[in-house]
Amino acid sequence: MTTHHAIDALYVRYQVRDLAVMESFLRDFGMVPAAASDGHRLFMRGTGEAPFVYEAVRGDDNRFLGAGFSVADAATLERLAALPGSGPVESVAEVPGGGQRVRMRMPDGFEIDAVHGAAPAAPLPVRDAIALNTAQAKPRVNTAVRIARQASPVKRLGHFVLHVSDHQASVAWLQQRFGLIASDYLAIPDAPTQPIGTFLRVDHGDALVDHHCMLVLGTDRPGVHHCSFEVSDLDAVMSAHDFLLERGHTLDCGVGRHLLGSQIFDYWRDPFGFRIEHYTDGDVVNGTHVPTIFAGTADQTTQWGAKPPADFFE
Repeated sequence: MTTHHAIDALYVRYQVRDLAVMESFLRDFGMVPAAASDGHRLFMRGTGEAPFVYEAVRGDDNRFLGAGFSVADAATLERLAALPGSGPVESVAEVPGGGQRVRMRMPDGFEIDAVHGAAPAAPLPVRDAIALNTAQAKPRVNTAVRIARQASPVKRLGHFVLHVSDHQASVAWLQQRFGLIASDYLAIPDAPTQPIGTFLRVDHGDALVDHHCMLVLGTDRPGVHHCSFEVSDLDAVMSAHDFLLERGHTLDCGVGRHLLGSQIFDYWRDPFGFRIEHYTDGDVVNGTHVPTIFAGTADQTTQWGAKPPADFFE
């Protein structure tokens, strides 16, 4: 089987009834417009080089549409276009960054894009990460911490989580098309050796990458669980937490530290009910990482802080 390796996750796509409401929330969440909205599509970016990290399309109902990954070359697009469920190679000059794309449909209907040739965005200025003075080392010297409660700029899309009707088939689909590999597995306590969830990462060999760019979970209700965006540090997570509360947004679960991936997390609900996460301090791994199977309950996936409700992964 030929695989076509992804470089990184680029963006997520949603359909919502009101783009102005979504834009206002995403600005509070730490994104900025990547282009002027035409009333039908909204593109938002972070501070990194991705031309956009979030696309919202206006429609009659609110739903998750899909996501995009960058790939290495045009030949990869041609190979992907030949696979079942794939559209043609097409120019996407109308979206920020442009380039070419192949749009593919997963078994549950999610549209997953492979993108090549998009022009990188100019990185936006951000403050330096704040050094933590621990009991073992004091790197911050003659410098006080002064953080305002305000929107914390997100840098990039870190990962997204899909509920799928056939866990094994969906993981195989992603592995064939993007060369994603497993970092860890989830199982239930009653069947500890039978994974129902797989944390997937891009395969860069010996180079370090995020512990996961996706989590795929088997369920009888396919859909998106959440999308997650990286911020600079713990102070960014906490100051954004207070700012979003002051702005009247809906807290879902946070702040806490995950077990699998180790991220410090903070989950919110956008105005249309979708779950969206700020995170920092996630694990990075390479080809020497050995996957494990975690068989436990939802609340056991949190090491400290706010524990998710029992139905968090349903």
